[in-house]
Amino acid sequence: MNNFKKIGLTALAASLVSTSVFAGELTVSGSAGINFENYQAPNTSSNDTSSNGTKAFSMGNQITFSGSGELDNGMNISLSFVIDEFDSPDTTGSVFDAHSVTISSDAMGTLKFSGEGGSSAQNTIDGTAAGDIWDLWDGRDGANSKAKNSNATNNMFHYTLPTLVDGLAVSASYVPAGSADASDTSYAVTYTGIEGLSASYGTGSNDSPAGTATDSDTETMKLSYAYGPVTLAYSDTTHDSNTATADQDVTSLKLSYTVSDAISISYGEEDIASGTTTDIDAKYSRLSASYTAGGMTISGNMSEMENGTYTTAVAGDEEYYGLSLSFAF
Repeated sequence: MNNFKKIGLTALAASLVSTSVFAGELTVSGSAGINFENYQAPNTSSNDTSSNGTKAFSMGNQITFSGSGELDNGMNISLSFVIDEFDSPDTTGSVFDAHSVTISSDAMGTLKFSGEGGSSAQNTIDGTAAGDIWDLWDGRDGANSKAKNSNATNNMFHYTLPTLVDGLAVSASYVPAGSADASDTSYAVTYTGIEGLSASYGTGSNDSPAGTATDSDTETMKLSYAYGPVTLAYSDTTHDSNTATADQDVTSLKLSYTVSDAISISYGEEDIASGTTTDIDAKYSRLSASYTAGGMTISGNMSEMENGTYTTAVAGDEEYYGLSLSFAF
């Protein structure tokens, strides 16, 4: 009799801890394309030969593994891992450029945990209206004007609320305090309830323990309006630090024109002002065009940096020419 009781209890315990297996899928995505780029000093024809180097030709070098599934309670679970050629292994031996887990449902909204490569709520909207032209020169010799933002780091929680009002999206992010860093929060709201209009506002912090001189807050305001084939966009990001010379203001404008379903052209400008009164504003501009046909896109741009060192030094002026051929399949 006791043996039968033991068998029955064992079967009951197994049934209590067992869970259903839900079908999901794992997909791999990447890009197929050929890129050409050339940096050179203004009004010259010679390629730039800075220590940073220039790749005359290149192609996409990262792939993304994505998996998702739906639980019987209606919740959706998804994960993403990105492998990038240029993301060298960190101290843990990871070769992933970014990885995250996302939990979502219509009732609760979306909660994303980024183990690496997280973006704060403010950081997700702080791309300039012109498309971060300055990033073409980030890390190159002679350029030190780089747009700043709130804390975007690893082990970050990012929550997007469920739909409260049609056309209104609200999100918040949080990074727990670390051994050498205070916790950081960020908020963002975007409204698209009026046809052709998109308006966004975001704010976030990047603080250290005990309110040190490196503490900062960043605010972003963006506005764009499309009327027929023409779209006008404006953005302003203000970085306010406890150290006045670390302050920054980035303003940007962009005008886009859709010639047809296949052809589009645009022109954009960015102005980066530092917190040092003697600095000269860094200026960036870009003229771009693209043509799409049957899953193939040809795009090109001419970009220019002026005063990238916040001075009139020649090293802060450079031109960029880029051409890309990409395929969607």
